[in-house]
Amino acid sequence: MAGRIREEDIAEVREKSRIDEVVGDYVTLRNAGGGSLKGLCPFHDEKSPSFNVNPSRNFYHCFGCQAGGDVISFLMQIDGLSFTEAIERLADKAGVVLRREEGGDFRDDRPKGPPRQRLVEANRAAQEYYADQLAGPDAIPGRTFLSDRGFDRAAAEMFGMGWAPRDGEALWRHLRGRGFSQEEVVAAGVVKVGRSAYDAFRGRLLWPIRDPSGATIGFGARRILEDDKIEAKYLNTPETTLYKKSQVLYGIDLARKEIARSSQAVVVEGYTDVMACHLSGVTTAVASCGTAFGEDHTRVLRRFLHDHEEFRGEVIFTFDGDAAGQNAALKTFQGDQRFVAQTYVAVEPDGLDPCDVRIQKGDAAVRDLVARRVPLYRFVLSNIVSQFDLDRADGRVAAVREAAKLVTSSRDASVVNSSYARDIAALTGMDPVDVQAEVRRAAGRARPGGGSSPAAAPATAPRSGEQTRPRNPVPDLRDPRFTIERETLKLVIQAPMAIGRTTADIGGNDFTHPVYRGVWDLVEAAGGTVAGADDDGWAGRLRQAADDPAVSSAITALAVEPLMKTPDAAYVGSYVFKLLELTAQRRIADLKSKLQRTNPVDQAADYNRMFGELAALEQHRRTLRDHIAGAQ
Repeated sequence: MAGRIREEDIAEVREKSRIDEVVGDYVTLRNAGGGSLKGLCPFHDEKSPSFNVNPSRNFYHCFGCQAGGDVISFLMQIDGLSFTEAIERLADKAGVVLRREEGGDFRDDRPKGPPRQRLVEANRAAQEYYADQLAGPDAIPGRTFLSDRGFDRAAAEMFGMGWAPRDGEALWRHLRGRGFSQEEVVAAGVVKVGRSAYDAFRGRLLWPIRDPSGATIGFGARRILEDDKIEAKYLNTPETTLYKKSQVLYGIDLARKEIARSSQAVVVEGYTDVMACHLSGVTTAVASCGTAFGEDHTRVLRRFLHDHEEFRGEVIFTFDGDAAGQNAALKTFQGDQRFVAQTYVAVEPDGLDPCDVRIQKGDAAVRDLVARRVPLYRFVLSNIVSQFDLDRADGRVAAVREAAKLVTSSRDASVVNSSYARDIAALTGMDPVDVQAEVRRAAGRARPGGGSSPAAAPATAPRSGEQTRPRNPVPDLRDPRFTIERETLKLVIQAPMAIGRTTADIGGNDFTHPVYRGVWDLVEAAGGTVAGADDDGWAGRLRQAADDPAVSSAITALAVEPLMKTPDAAYVGSYVFKLLELTAQRRIADLKSKLQRTNPVDQAADYNRMFGELAALEQHRRTLRDHIAGAQ
């Protein structure tokens, strides 16, 4: 649409868009104190949460990867949106009507192709159309499939299921009548183009695949009709701007809140298994879509689990009891290190998947299946040991050796002293002492060199022609040397009214870190802390004025990091006086150094002047110390 969005409308979108609600669609957030929330960063892998959100200032900042900004920049970064697309999506959610002015598109940085929002709308329109078709006479085979598996009309509506007509252009005609262009529906993945445009799914039962916020981003389509020319049992939406199969979890829109509440996730293998679990009361069930559960799926799930060192949850995988299921369990175990949460396996003794369990044994049996979970490592060990003839001595020895190799790949750093050796001994009937010895030998073989720890390997010099990474000349912002500067600026950003005119004596020279100096320069240019006292958008205004990305990032960090305590007069005064005292100490040290290099006879005038300055500075420092003591 031509014309730029009015600044007043952009400001209204920012004001009405709660950053905790927007981020909460991607990350489970928990109270971090001081009005801030904390979770696992969606932009990089981490074991401990360093991603902070401050709703009152509408900022986020990760202290691990330094990503930060406001609600608009979050959507731009997480979903690859342009500035305009992020504004449009937030406006739609907040109910803000965007008006445009002539003069060109405002920050028209959108990528080529249809806007993302149009792809979302096309998928939503397709889902509504397919859902209507499920009630028609042509969809009887689809409804029969559902009925045979214990899913009634209410269940189909709950999961938004639909039917794709056999007519190869039915959906395309419908969407074209709704105003969608061929480019838009093809980019959305619901229409393909050969000699002409045709529907991507025909004569199939459909499950809409949704993102965590509930927006439909793709479809899974099951073969129902015997004369379906496509033999594949399932078809999925191709990779699009919206749909990335390695990152999509079916059912996450329904499960995410319960996953966060219970710190439990159940990973099943198919759409009907997710349905069966949710309808049986296991409302934390999700499944991958058209691909094996992988590293990107783990990353998504951990964000909602709030999976970190201080708050461990559990992930329960359900596998079929056949060889394929056992192989899947082994592969999952090999990727077990990606979770902090404890990993388990739930396998029905008869080898049934959750959907079949519900059909044959009822809802309670599905809940019992999950409740009877066993540790993943124990399940995998049992499968490995079962492959050997334990009635023979050589078979028992071979089983122990194979199991020991698996155990040493575990994330448990103290594996030799863990219960694994006892479990192997119990499974094989071998002496626990002999088993533990074999586990130690396997651990030694697993290390480089057959016995030395990788950590002990000597560092090697760069090879000829290789370049070493240049050291960053700017020190870490969180270096303890800059704690007083950091805490003072947090007060300036977060509590300008409280700190007020106590900053009158502060100047740029009081900040030794160049980034913190840059933040203070912006504060002074904006009129000082007094100018921010009654400005709810104070932090945002400072950030927008920053030309240096490092300074901009620092402002978001300072805005979201909790203060150490309520900013009363004593707390504010102590940091302001400590900052000024550090400056006085530096000046005293500089003067003493100059005095030592000055001859009191040949340079008497300079010596006496500096001596007088030193005396005055020492008195100034004592006064500041008295103020600090009075503030504590």
